[in-house]
Amino acid sequence: MKVDTGHIGRKCERAVITAYQELHDMGQSEMKIFAACTTLYRIHHPEASLPEARLLVSEWIDHHIIRRSNAPTRGCDCPPTNPR
Repeated sequence: MKVDTGHIGRKCERAVITAYQELHDMGQSEMKIFAACTTLYRIHHPEASLPEARLLVSEWIDHHIIRRSNAPTRGCDCPPTNPR
């Protein structure tokens, strides 16, 4: 079952979770998915170090995919977008 990303206010966070789900549905391995999501985050935030990006992406995946929580997450300083 897909996670509804409509409640996610940050554009980069929503993009990471959407990419995770789509790559997972295509049958990609968890390692490839994680690497792609980390790269996607760094496209949105080129100032982020690789360890920082990995930590944040792993927290978002745990929060949204594993725990299926709709609560706000720790994250970047992106201005919030209007959730769907």
